Amino acid sequence: MFQNLNVFRTAITMARHAGAQQALSAQNIANADTPGYRGIDLPEFTEILRGRPSAMRATRAGHLNRASGAAPFDLAERRKAEDPNGNTVSLEAEMLTAVDAQRAHDRALAIYRSNLTLLRSSLGT
Repeated sequence: MFQNLNVFRTAITMARHAGAQQALSAQNIANADTPGYRGIDLPEFTEILRGRPSAMRATRAGHLNRASGAAPFDLAERRKAEDPNGNTVSLEAEMLTAVDAQRAHDRALAIYRSNLTLLRSSLGT
């Protein structure tokens, strides 16, 4: 029964995605006035979840199966409307993205805590 707890893996992946999105929003905001800077986006969490391999993978060289240091999520360059200086960052859109990332992270932690409580109750601890 407890060998395959996908809900925990999904919650952790959701929290990591939200953290990565928050970091990218911060990077985009920091470069909002940089001429020629292209904003960076992550795909939606549902797209990542659909394409996620079932096996574990290393994301840093220090991990046990020695990956080549690949990023855990595929990044996409934003090609939407750009300013006259070639910058594609919109501060308003980035603020909304950051708030969405915070909500997704909070949701992932709530799911994790809820299922951990359920697991502990079923074990009688």
